[in-house]
Amino acid sequence: MMQAKTGTPGNPWGMMMARTTMGMAVLLGAAALLAGCEAAKPAGPKAEDVPLSAFPERVYWGDTHLHTSNSVDAFGLGVRLGPEDALRFARGETVTATTGMQAKLARPLDFLVVSDHAEGLGATKALYDAPRLLIRDERMRRWHDMMHEGPAGSQRAMIEILAARGRNDLPEAMLNPDGAAERTKSVWNANIDAVERYNEPGRFTAFHGFEYTLMQGGNNLHRNIIFRDGEDKVRTVVPIDPTYKATPDEIWNYMEAYEKATGGRVLAIPHNSNLSNGLMFELTMPGGGPMTAAYARRRARLEPVVEITQIKGDSEAHPFLSPNDELAGYGVAGWELNNLLSNQPTQPGMRAGNYVREALKRGLLIEAQTGANPYKFGVIGSTDSHTSLATADEDNFFGKHSGNEPRAGRAMAPQNIGTRVERFGWHYLASGYAAVWARANTRAAIFDAMARREVYGTTGPRMTLRLFAGWDFTPADLKGDWVRAGYTRGVPMGGELAPHPNQKSGGELAPHPNHKPGGEPKSAKGPPRFIISALKDPQGANLDRVQVVKGWIDGAGKAQEHVYDVAWSSPETRKPVAGKLPPVGDTVDLATATYRNSIGAPALTTLWTDSDFDPATRAFYYVRVLEIPTPTWPAFDAVRYKLKLPADVRLKAQERAYSSPIWYTPA
Repeated sequence: MMQAKTGTPGNPWGMMMARTTMGMAVLLGAAALLAGCEAAKPAGPKAEDVPLSAFPERVYWGDTHLHTSNSVDAFGLGVRLGPEDALRFARGETVTATTGMQAKLARPLDFLVVSDHAEGLGATKALYDAPRLLIRDERMRRWHDMMHEGPAGSQRAMIEILAARGRNDLPEAMLNPDGAAERTKSVWNANIDAVERYNEPGRFTAFHGFEYTLMQGGNNLHRNIIFRDGEDKVRTVVPIDPTYKATPDEIWNYMEAYEKATGGRVLAIPHNSNLSNGLMFELTMPGGGPMTAAYARRRARLEPVVEITQIKGDSEAHPFLSPNDELAGYGVAGWELNNLLSNQPTQPGMRAGNYVREALKRGLLIEAQTGANPYKFGVIGSTDSHTSLATADEDNFFGKHSGNEPRAGRAMAPQNIGTRVERFGWHYLASGYAAVWARANTRAAIFDAMARREVYGTTGPRMTLRLFAGWDFTPADLKGDWVRAGYTRGVPMGGELAPHPNQKSGGELAPHPNHKPGGEPKSAKGPPRFIISALKDPQGANLDRVQVVKGWIDGAGKAQEHVYDVAWSSPETRKPVAGKLPPVGDTVDLATATYRNSIGAPALTTLWTDSDFDPATRAFYYVRVLEIPTPTWPAFDAVRYKLKLPADVRLKAQERAYSSPIWYTPA
């Protein structure tokens, strides 16, 4: 057992088996019969009975982006584990992976969203299960046979199917939507049943959701859709297929209609902006033209969170956009060259629309012009695993899909869907997880925390990260109940810091009203202050440093950024040189894929003041925390399988956490 220490109108998946109605009906009927025979969920605590803390006292860990055998590509690429397996694994149980290995998390997750693709929900499984005699299309029969050859054949079939989809060349039978609605509803209801069985308020939260896989010619505009509600409301809708849609308006209409009809709540989480070729975070309306305030407000409301890191690369920043940040560009190798399907190269001018930091800066620019910010979002990480196994641990990485599950050759195996060029197994990251500061482990509490953006993302390690901004924090606060002080006298990550109550129209600050003559002022005149606390993963590596990333609009109306080192290990000996902090060191032993916590710090806490603050300038601040160097999953594979990997393979890295920003807007 691996175990961690730490174009064309229509629906291409609409009817995979348009001429196999009889066989499909038999299969769907059998599935319904089996679902009806499942054991009833034992009575447990109701969500309303779970007590809420006065304010978020603990962080909950989860994955909002997990695919099972119901996803068209996941099944086609070989996975045979369904939603129930995914939920059991996330809760900490041992499951048997598709390739036969025993899989288990060292530590269970607190919540999970099974986000299978709405596009062709269950379609490749239906093709696989269909009686061969009833498959009349030659290519579809060939793909059916290939999938039955085993994992390798299944992967070849799926690569051909996705390549055909990318060039709008799928068989006519796949473009017929007849029968797709019945299959989608059946699969959706079975998924709802599984989620309800495993949802245990107070212990483990299972969310209803799906992925809206919007894509323009291979450019990624995907969203994960997450419901706050239970089965009574979620059964009133089914996932909708985004095939050949150009903009997210359809899914936003769907979300708003759901909320109006049911009184429920739903949000969308965009992901893999790094593969959108500039389309995810545009300065204009989709298709061109100035962005309107109404569009910006709508997007910000419906999409309060963005996935900043996952298996298909990291989307925080790129060295081309942030040349003065020597730590930018984590996890961009293999993903910066092309869009999702590698059928369109990524030009330099596209990159600004691909990365989260630049999107936050663009949001300030749009807000200055329209009064509304479309990119005022929080950030999380999630896996996007297509194995049903939500693991982001380097030494327990089960890959992106079942063909990438542990085996000797996976690090160097070509991985690019459709073309098999430029991307290889080692480009996949064992990343990431969603961290949520919530008042309880329930759907409502965790969803509400996402909606208010009090969340952060990591590349896998479970670091505990807190961020507050306020006007009157003092060093004395760090010696007391600074969390309560943060909530009562400031705003947490994801919040908006209002102008100082005594800020004058010219921008200067008057003395704080609590300043008593002859006494120490409770708040000095000047900039905001930030309480920042980072604790290492209890089962992981020590911390190297804590950084604050600031973005703002200068007097010329241009977006700027600066990265501040605000706390670091061994401050007595590690002194900045020419404004740059020396590296923390490196204890990684690649011969054994181990490291030592003899460098770094277990905790870093600071009260930081922005000495460059201008009260008349809009800005955002977020925190980036870096661990000391540790081995990556290819390094573990090299030891496990006795491999000699090429020099360009990333064998060690500094894993990290990203907080949601705090925004400051002048009066």
